Amino acid sequence: MALRLRPKHAAEKAGRKAAPLAAAPATSATIVKRATIAILVDNEPGVLARVVGLFSGRGYNIESLTVAEVNKRDNLSRITIVTSGTAMIIEQIKAQLSRLVPVHTVRDLTAEGPHVPRELALIKVSASGEKRIESLRLADIFRARVVDATTESFVFELTGSTEKLDSFINLMEPLGLVDVSRTGVVAISRGAERF
Repeated sequence: MALRLRPKHAAEKAGRKAAPLAAAPATSATIVKRATIAILVDNEPGVLARVVGLFSGRGYNIESLTVAEVNKRDNLSRITIVTSGTAMIIEQIKAQLSRLVPVHTVRDLTAEGPHVPRELALIKVSASGEKRIESLRLADIFRARVVDATTESFVFELTGSTEKLDSFINLMEPLGLVDVSRTGVVAISRGAERF
C-alpha cells in the first residue's frame, strides 16, 4: 500500500521548508463586533422566551439582556440585548427579530450612532484595616456609593459603562471581593428622536 504525502510533507521530504499559510486579511465579513440591540415588544407572556429562543436556536450568544415595561398605556416592554458577531450575523439577528410577531421595532444602537449605554452593579467587599480603607478610597475614585455597611463589609453601588464596572471589580478582588450582582446593559440613543 503506497502512502500519499500531503504537499507540506512532500516539500519537507525533498529538503525544502513548506511555505507557511498566509492569514486571510480581515474584512468586514470576518470582523466580530459587539452590538447593542434595542427591541420594543408587546408586554405579554412568552415574548422573552421567543426572543431568547431565536438566539439559542441559531447559536447566537447573548452577552447581556435586560427587559422592562416602558409604556403601561400601550402595554410595551423594551428588551436590550448585547451580542457579538460579524456584520452579516448582526444583520441576520435584526432581520429575524423583526419577523417575530410581538416585535414592534428593532434598532441597532451601535450602528445607528451615538448612544448612552449604562450598567449598574452591586459589589460586596469584606475587608478590614488597610484593605478596608483602600476599598473606600477606590470607591470614591470610581464614584461608587456605599449602600450598605457593617463592621466587616461594604456593599457598593456603581453605575457606568461595562468597562468601568469591570475595572472596579478587578481592583476589588485582592481587597476582599465577596459577591457581585449586575443588571446588564441598558442603552438609549442620543438626541431628540423617539424609539
